[in-house]
This record gives sequence, structure tokens and C-alpha cells, in this order.
Amino acid sequence: MATTPADGPSIAGTVLDHVAHAVPRWQDVWHRYATDLGAVWASGGPGPGFAPGQLRFANGSRVEVLMPWDVEVNDFLLRFLARSGPGPHHLTFKVPDLGLAIDEARRFGIDPINIDRSDPEWMEAFLHPKLAGGVVVQLAEAPHPWSSPPPDDYPGDLRLRLDGTGPAAPATLERVCHVVADLDAARALFAGLLAGEVVDEGSEDGIAWVDLRWAGPLGLRLVGSRDPGPPGPVTDWLGGLSGRVHHIAFETEEPDGVPGVRPATPGIASLGTGAGADGMFEIPAAENCGLGVVLSGFGGTTGSPADGPVA
Repeated sequence: MATTPADGPSIAGTVLDHVAHAVPRWQDVWHRYATDLGAVWASGGPGPGFAPGQLRFANGSRVEVLMPWDVEVNDFLLRFLARSGPGPHHLTFKVPDLGLAIDEARRFGIDPINIDRSDPEWMEAFLHPKLAGGVVVQLAEAPHPWSSPPPDDYPGDLRLRLDGTGPAAPATLERVCHVVADLDAARALFAGLLAGEVVDEGSEDGIAWVDLRWAGPLGLRLVGSRDPGPPGPVTDWLGGLSGRVHHIAFETEEPDGVPGVRPATPGIASLGTGAGADGMFEIPAAENCGLGVVLSGFGGTTGSPADGPVA
């Protein structure tokens, strides 16, 4: 992957819009995201080759759930699921001007692919994962927001508090955690070309991380090995890949009350907490259709919204 100096190519006004989760059926994760974590339906519907459904959490961050649809027209998502199984598919960054974004990407050293300007309401291009730290990056220009009514079977009930007094507060989706083999190169892409602001960074037990934010509510954590050395959590997770999304991180009321959670494993899931994995919980990727979930209480505590603001 190309690198860039601090004053190199940069796409001004970029925002990390959502993370896409590919599944065989929407319903495979609806209970987790809607009932357990309080996501509301934002928009979506059937399309040629796939059906996207965007689910919005309490702070406005979104997960886009993708399932195959009309595969005789386009079978790209079906082929992805057959090859890789369900799991994270791409990160979408909204840009003010797709043409300028493409020009900046080329100046950076990446030639975007699958450029499509046929629909003025949604123009897009992609950065290939081999050149973007192991994850598909979608650049999209969408001048107007879009919403649609939920499907009839979209869940409307929320999980109950442990004491049964009422529904737990909807969760906030704070960040995507992406593990990379080359942290410097990933930082150059996401903080340089894609104009993310570094808001925190550090290292623990040979694992380094960089937290990035944009103008929107969703952040990105890049994780890599601090120094070359023997295999560890980063190399174990990557398995020879250049990058791989590890989990999405939420703050929620009573994280220990979410069905199927277990105490978070020390390491990648709990970086930057200072107190290890205490008070943090996780749902392994295998139990959430290939995309891990890490949970903590609002404001990083184990408590309720009163312990910290909820956007």
C-alpha cells in the first residue's frame, strides 16, 4: 500500500458512514442488532444481486446488513459468502465529491475500481482490499439521505433489563476494530488519504492501536503489532492476511445482560481500557455471523445511560 506524508493527498470532508455485514439472510442477525442492541431500521430493500438493510443505533452509527438477492442478475455477494463465509464485507466512506476523491486516491497511489456514476443519488468507487489494508473501502457520494419503512418481520421488541423493570436502553455503535499487518501503511491510508483524525493511540503487550474519528459518530480503531517479533494475537488473527476486521464495539446498558456474551478476552478486544478486560464482554465472531461484537457499559462503565451520555 502507498504511504503519504502529512501534507500528501487527502479527501477533505470524508466521513466513515457505515460498516457492511454480509449474511445469508437479514434475519440471521436482526435479533442481535435490533432486540439485543436496539437498532432501528433506517433504509434498505431488494436490489440486483444483493439486498442492503441499514440498521441505525442510538448515536446514529449504522451497520448495513447485506444478503444475496436476484443472484441470477449479479452473484457477487453469493460468491463472497461461498468463499469467505458471513462476516464483514466493506467500510463505506461518504465523500463530498467522488471525482475529486478518485483524483486524490490516484495521487496517493491507489487506482479506484468499479467506478459507477450512473445514479446521481448514489455514485461510488472502491479501493481494492489488497491496496487498502485488507478491507474493501467504498467511496460514495450521496447528496440526499434516504429512508424506507422496515420489513414486516423486523423486530420491535427490546431485551429487558436484568431486573425486569423495562427494556434496556438502545446501544451506541462506537467503532470498528480493524487489525492490520502494516499499521504505518494503514494509518497513512485512513488518517492521510481518508482524512481521519487521530484521537488516541498507544500500545500494550506488543499490540499497538490508533483510534480515528471523522465528523460522524462512527470511529475506526487500527490495530497492529508494535514491533516485529514472535507470533502473537495480531499475527494469529490475521493468519497471513494483510488485514481483517476483528469486531465492532458498542456501549450499552447492562452489557452482561446481552444473551450469549462472555467476559472479553484480554488483548485486541480490550486495548486501551487500562484495567484489562474487566467490565467488557464479547460475542465471538462465530456467534454473530462472522463479525465479533465487543460490549461495555455507557461511558466505558458496566452501568446504565446515567453513567455516561448517550447521543
